[in-house]
Amino acid sequence: MNAMKYGAYVARVEFDEDLGKFHARVINTSDVISFYGASVEELRDEFAASVEAHLDFCRRKGVAPSKPFSGQFRVRLTPEQHSKVSTAAALEGKSMNEWISDTLDHAAEDAL
Repeated sequence: MNAMKYGAYVARVEFDEDLGKFHARVINTSDVISFYGASVEELRDEFAASVEAHLDFCRRKGVAPSKPFSGQFRVRLTPEQHSKVSTAAALEGKSMNEWISDTLDHAAEDAL
C-alpha cells in the first residue's frame, strides 16, 4: 500500500519521475494538503510539517479544519465508517461509488 499516516490524516504516496521525488496528498480531508520528499524520512518529516502548518493556519484564521464527510450516504454510516470507505477507495484509485459497488459485488458473490 502506498500510504502514510500522521495522526488522523492519511496520504497517498506516488513517485514523481520528473522531479525524482515522492509526492503525497492527504486523501481523507477536503482541504488540500500535499507534500514532497526525496526519501521516506524526508517525506515523513514533510507530512508532519504540512499537517501542522495547515492546522496552525486554521487556528490563526479561526476556522475549524475541514470535516471531510457528513456520514450520510444513501446508507447511513458513522463519520468514521465514511472516512474509512473513502480512504480505501482512494487508495485503489476508485470513486466511493465504484469501490462500494465492487465490494458489495464480491461480498454478494461470496455469500451465494
